[in-house]
Amino acid sequence: MNKQHLNLFDLSGKVAVVTGAAGLLGREHCLALSNAGAHVIATDANMSGCEKMVDDLHGLGTESLEPLEMDITNRSSIESAAAQILASHDRIDILVNNAAVNDAIEHSLKKEYPGFETFGLEAWNGSLEVNITGVFLCCQVFGGEMAKRGRGSIINIASTYGLVAPDQSLYRRPDGTQEFYKGPAYPATKGAVLSLTRYLASYWGNKSVRVNALSPGGVENGQERHFIDEYSRRTPLGRMARPSEYRGALVFLASDAASYVTGTNLIVDGGWTIW
Repeated sequence: MNKQHLNLFDLSGKVAVVTGAAGLLGREHCLALSNAGAHVIATDANMSGCEKMVDDLHGLGTESLEPLEMDITNRSSIESAAAQILASHDRIDILVNNAAVNDAIEHSLKKEYPGFETFGLEAWNGSLEVNITGVFLCCQVFGGEMAKRGRGSIINIASTYGLVAPDQSLYRRPDGTQEFYKGPAYPATKGAVLSLTRYLASYWGNKSVRVNALSPGGVENGQERHFIDEYSRRTPLGRMARPSEYRGALVFLASDAASYVTGTNLIVDGGWTIW
């Protein structure tokens, strides 16, 4: 392949901010951007977890990472983080809004996940605060800075459940019992993320700030075997995703390879949503 084509994916000299960096996919997003040449500011409200993640990646030889504590539900915290980044690096080129509250089945042994009729208002409001208000605030602060400078790429991590409804039968045990139901808050907020993405792509198009969404499918992460098997049967590629399989899509959207791509939703789900 012509190396000039590969250069389109080069993020050298770029400064990227990733929210929810201590999580499973947050780590992968940080690694992908750093390996592509970006200097990555890994942010999370869980500073100890974020520092550990960064230390782990440093141990793998990935040095262009630094942790930064930030609460995406607190505008003052976001503004303070942005000021620190600008003071140190004088630029913010890429924002990955990854942080989210997700009632995942792998957590079901630790907490009860009831059906819709008894889904708590506190859980609903908590999800809205993180999954959509947090994205809104980060876009205002970091995206506003990009717009002032006339460049930037924002990638909002959405979900297949922002496009289609959860198949509750996936969560039924082989004996026919079911205690876990995917709640309404996660799909509702991810659908809102997609709408906000389109809004901002239109709003900031004349400022050369691209705003796109990335919708991952399910990731294998220690779920019970029956769930993995059922999910795999429901997916054209016949399996769940590996955590590393979103790296290429993320770098594409962040890079000049996607210089004419904005307002889109890149679905990486093994074909889950085509059926």
